[in-house]
Parts: sequence; C-alpha cells; structure tokens
Amino acid sequence: MPSTTDRPEDSDDPFAVAEATLDVRETIPVDRPTGALDPRDRPTGALDPGDRPTGALDPGDRPTVLVDERRLGEQTTVKVPGQRKPPPRARRAPVPVAVAFATLWAAAISYFPVAAVIGLARTLEGQGGLGGAAHAGLAGWLLGHGVPIGTSIGPLGLAPLLLTVLIVWRLNQAGLHVTRAIGARRSGRMGHALLVAFGVALTYSLLGSVAALAVDGKGTDVTPARAAINFFVLGLFGAFVGALRGTDALGMLAHRTPLVMRDGLRTGVMAALFILAAGAGATGLSVAIGGGQAAETISVYHTGVAGQAGITLLSLAYGANVSVWAAAYLLGPGFALGTGSEVGLTDVLVGKLPALPLLAGVPDGPMGAAGAALLAVPVAAGVAAGWLLILRLRRAPGRAPGEKAELSWSRVLGSSALAGPVAGLLLGVSCAASGGPVGDGRLSTIGPDPWQVALVATAVVAAAVAIGAAAARTFAPAAKG
Repeated sequence: MPSTTDRPEDSDDPFAVAEATLDVRETIPVDRPTGALDPRDRPTGALDPGDRPTGALDPGDRPTVLVDERRLGEQTTVKVPGQRKPPPRARRAPVPVAVAFATLWAAAISYFPVAAVIGLARTLEGQGGLGGAAHAGLAGWLLGHGVPIGTSIGPLGLAPLLLTVLIVWRLNQAGLHVTRAIGARRSGRMGHALLVAFGVALTYSLLGSVAALAVDGKGTDVTPARAAINFFVLGLFGAFVGALRGTDALGMLAHRTPLVMRDGLRTGVMAALFILAAGAGATGLSVAIGGGQAAETISVYHTGVAGQAGITLLSLAYGANVSVWAAAYLLGPGFALGTGSEVGLTDVLVGKLPALPLLAGVPDGPMGAAGAALLAVPVAAGVAAGWLLILRLRRAPGRAPGEKAELSWSRVLGSSALAGPVAGLLLGVSCAASGGPVGDGRLSTIGPDPWQVALVATAVVAAAVAIGAAAARTFAPAAKG
C-alpha cells in the first residue's frame, strides 16, 4: 500500500492517479475571471457571451481547446466564430457605360420604325436598296427632332409630332434606366437627376451630329450644329423627366413647393391636356365627316398598296400636329396653311392644299353660329379643371369622412390665376413644335401663331378655372368616406 506521502505519479494504479487528480481539483480553488463559466457548467461547444462581443475576432485568436479533467483522454474543441462578412453590394454600372447604352437603345427604338416603314415602301415601289432606305429613314428621324432638311423645293421643317412624342418617351425611359443602373433609384437627390440628364443629353447630341453628317449631301442638306442643339434639348428634357421619376426627386421638389404654386401647375397642365384632347376629338370628327373626300385623296396617288399605306402612315404621323391646330382653332386664333392663308372660326382663307387625307377635314368657310358654340369648348375644359381642383383638395389625406373642407379664397383664386399662364405656355410650345415650312413656296408658313395661342389660352383658362373652382367650392357636395 502506498503511503500518504507518496505522490500519485509514483503509483502504478491508473485509477488511483485519476482519483488523486479529482481530489486535488476539489480541494484547491480555481481562480476564474469574473463572469466566466466553468466548462463543466455549460454545454459542450457553448461560448460565454461575456468573453468577446458577438462577431468580433481578434487576429491572434485560434480555436480554443477545453479539457474536461473528469473525462481523461477526451477533449472538446470550441470554435470561436469569426467576423461575419458583409452582404455583397449590388454591382453598379459606371455612369458613362450606363448612359451610352441607354441612349443608344433609345435612339435605335425611335429610328428603326421610321427606317422600316420607309424601306418597305421603297422596296415595294421598285426603289429598293438597304442603303437608300437607311438614308431616307435617317432623314425622317432627324425631321422628327425638328431638324430642317434642305431639299430641292426648299427647307422641310414640319416635324411629325407623333414621332417626336415617341422620341421624348424613349429618352424618358433612358433617364429612368440610367438612374437604376448607377444605383440612384429613390435616392431623392436632384444632383443625380441632373447628372443623368446631362450625360444622356451630351451623348444624344453627339448622335445627332453624326446622323446629320451622314445625311448631309446632295439633295438633303443638314446643318450638324442645328442637329446637335435640337438633340441636346430633347435629350435633356426627356432624360431629366425620367431621372426625376427614378430618383423620386420630383416628389421631394413638389413637397417643397408652395401649395398655391403646386395646385396651379397641376391644374394648368390638366386644362391644357383637356384642350388638346378636344382638338384631337374635333380632328377625328372632321375627318370622319369628310371620309369620302379623304378616300378620293388617297386614290389620286397611283402608287399601289405600299404607296397608299405610306400615305396613311404619314397622315397618322402628322395627326398630332393637326390636333394641335384644331386646339388653336377652338381657342380662336386658328392656324395657317400657307402664306397669306387663315383658318379660323370666323374667317377661312386657303388656297390649293396638298393632297393629304388629314386636310380633308379643313372647313370650307366660317362656322357662323356654330363657331360661337365651339368657342365654349376650351371654356368648358377650364371649368372642368377648376372643378376637379376643388374635389381633389377636399379629398386630401387627413380629413374626416364627410367633412367639408372650407378652402380659403386666396388659395382657390391664386391657383386659378397661375393655371392660366401654365396652360398658355404649354399650348404655345405645342403650337411652335407643330408648325414649320414645307419648301420655299406658298407652303413656307404652316401652323398656328404660338404667341397668339399662348395669350388667348392664358386668359381663357385663368377665367374658366376660376369659375369652375368657385362653383365647386360653393355648390359641390362634400366627399363621402
């Protein structure tokens, strides 16, 4: 038997060694840091939350080995969690790459339909050739941007507004796509919108210059500088609107705008759209009434099916122009179809007109009493815009159901007064874009006078919106929840 003074290591019995070790651990206190748990008191593999903040890892740390002395020969490895990797950031396209791709795509979408239609017509009429179709389509595309094309009969500057609307819409989408590509979506920053708009405008201006150089030649004279300016203006406008939508900067700008100004801008735009819609309706009605004459006009061109289809598509492309002219006709100033001509409610003086189906609806003379009734159409449009203004303000968020909001007269009349100039400006710009020369002869002056239309529209819309808003404030029932 070993004596009590013998050391456990001197014993040959392994069980005695183990028991002596356990006795020593039970009799000798073990110093541990405050808050630390004994390995016997926590599940194997658990970490002490007080040892280190979650996710933190000291570069010098290594996997820790905890040994349970009660189970000799066994060991448990506890892995210290490493620092979590941040989620991968979305890859953002460089601004030049995003701008170049979106602008080229917008230009292609608006150019290829023109080239395809012209190329098809030329091929079916025996004037085939891919190069000729591409050249003619490029000239028509430039004309859609308002770039005059010099021809043998003089400058051709009457832009098809339907193509112009398509161009602006595609540029709008380009600005929206670029804001998403560079990670500026819903950023609310005006700087991002301006950056995108200027980038698209500069790239589009370069494309316009290249297109003008390609078209410029014998029979089609184009000034590259004029093309660059027109492309830059359209690119800046279209892309800026799209970038405002993408970044939500338009909403933030609207919240910072005074209420009277915001209401006036919205109401003026609505009144202008109502008047343009009335002009489009009048155009469709007049062409429908003169449908027989329009059919005879198309049959005069002995060009076959392709030629007649081309004339129909040409009429559709200029349908937006005629709608603007009809709006000017309803307002009173009317429009011109050649030098010295006048088409108005009280006076019609025109000479020989081009054989186009759209012109079949041009009135032969003054409307008389019916003309006075047509003058009420723009007034009704303004009254409707003013009425809708009050209804919208009464349904503003934060009001109890059925509560009638007593709007101040200063806000009502101030918004109405501002709506007039806004509508006049929009209609004046539309009239300026819808007109242009067709040669050096008698048709060198086509379209309404922008200044006359803008002044008349300002007065008519301001008065009509005030009447509609005042009537709605006085007589319109409160909105029900």
